[in-house]
Amino acid sequence: MKRLATDILILGSGGAGLFAALHAKQRAPEHSVTVAVKGLLGKCGCTRMVQGGYNVALAPGDSAERHFMDTIEGGGWLNDQELAWTLVTGAQRRIRELENELGCFFDRNPDGTVHQKAFAGQSFDRTVHKGDLTGIEIINRLAEQVWARDIARLEEHRAVALIPARDGAGLAGALMIEMRSGEFVFVAAQAVLLATGGGPTMYKYHTPSGDKSCDGLAMALGAGLALRDMEMVQFHPTGLLAGPGTRMTGTVLEEGLRGAGGYLLGGDGARFMQRYDPRGERATRDIVSRAMEREIRRGNTTPHGGLWLEMKHLGPALVTQLFKGMVERCADCGFDLAGGRVEVIPTAHYLMGGVVFRADCSTALPGLFAAGEDTGGVHGGNRLGGNGVANSTVYGGIAGDSMAEWVRSEGVFRAADESAIAAAVARCRVPLAAPPGDIAALREALYELMWRDAGILRDRPGLERAAAALLDLDRRLDRTGVATPDLAFNLTWHDWLNLKNLVLVSRAIVAASLAREESRGAHFREDFPATRPAERDLAFTRLGLAGGELAVEFEPVRFTRVRPGESLIAPAGTAHG
Repeated sequence: MKRLATDILILGSGGAGLFAALHAKQRAPEHSVTVAVKGLLGKCGCTRMVQGGYNVALAPGDSAERHFMDTIEGGGWLNDQELAWTLVTGAQRRIRELENELGCFFDRNPDGTVHQKAFAGQSFDRTVHKGDLTGIEIINRLAEQVWARDIARLEEHRAVALIPARDGAGLAGALMIEMRSGEFVFVAAQAVLLATGGGPTMYKYHTPSGDKSCDGLAMALGAGLALRDMEMVQFHPTGLLAGPGTRMTGTVLEEGLRGAGGYLLGGDGARFMQRYDPRGERATRDIVSRAMEREIRRGNTTPHGGLWLEMKHLGPALVTQLFKGMVERCADCGFDLAGGRVEVIPTAHYLMGGVVFRADCSTALPGLFAAGEDTGGVHGGNRLGGNGVANSTVYGGIAGDSMAEWVRSEGVFRAADESAIAAAVARCRVPLAAPPGDIAALREALYELMWRDAGILRDRPGLERAAAALLDLDRRLDRTGVATPDLAFNLTWHDWLNLKNLVLVSRAIVAASLAREESRGAHFREDFPATRPAERDLAFTRLGLAGGELAVEFEPVRFTRVRPGESLIAPAGTAHG
């Protein structure tokens, strides 16, 4: 086994990981910083795929308080309010850092101010963007800055386990697989950042890239850390429905389309959203996704079983100007977004749940930090579109600063628990000793059961069916082997590892969904359709893994800044306190 060492190890190269690397190196240039990524730095992950934009209160009339209230109300009052406040105030600083220090260039108004567009569920047009290719702009600039600095890279290295110290006093490092050779690599580190991104790719229709398999959440559970809000899975209303046999199906068509005035139509060609919410297509993602699912269940569908998105009433020239990237992407799939209709379907998009962490990005495991979609609490029960990339960059920067200070004040290389390394290696090698089987069929089975029984509309019989099916699928997976003995770029082996993590995190989603017997945020129980009064006994789910079993408990929400029925927004004509 190869063994490496670095002072600060960052797992993931999305917005959170790259911002953390830059901040850590700037704050503590004397320490070594290494970014490990499953693919190629700057070319993989979810931040690069962000189309819509970045929420931040910049314009006259908007405020951090207003952004905060939208975030809390959108999150069903489950948010950790200190984390949410850090998000909205930190975004105001981070957007200037993106432009002035890192070289990002966002769209402007004729007077030179930053253009901000409408996104659903918000009381102000505050989404900063670069056309509909915002993520590419951010990641390209971040990657350039990382390449220009003394920051080491371990590309095509997937993390498979967080390794504790031999004395149990904290974290010793991370075990990885170098995908190019199939060799195991242990990287010792004084501080480790979990920033692998979430990515609910266990669903039949999903937006994240195929390399996303909830690795960070699975590793966190395996390391004894708690996850919160795992029942809260966001389904984006408009995933491209390009038909069977293509990975383009599920690709998100960004929220700005509906924010600009796009229509959702049933198979009969008529709009339907006004029957479900007076805001129509600009209702929050959970409401629109549920309405769409109900129309689909009614049979009011397009040829491929979805619904229509129509923009032509806005004028094809304007649509092409505003959404150039999506017009081209739809054209590649045979659809005319600017002048015709596009088939769409709700698609699994984002996990609001994740590792329980603190505002400085530290966790319960000394030496381990977390940021971005691997964490829970910022968004509560639902995420406003545009808050995701803000979350990753705000908390990525905080994590980098915190790790640098940690290494200076408390950091030490801890001797690794060699038995934990051996056990992790053995788990990864399970399919190498089993008879070859059809891993793709198991993956399809996971897609179907999660979409059917733990998707947009849930109930107890379906969730119990999903829980039993997931246990069976896990057992079948352990009996399914990989045919090719050569482990160099053995993608079938990595498919198996991906699926193992997805099954575990799917079990967490189902367990938390069964526990929450109400509908709140992105979680909708058809057998418990009501939302309990927010001011009474409001609690979030907290989930852990012990002995292979998942245990869920509830922890009360602390209203540290505002209580339900109150607001931080000052009345017109008064100053903010």
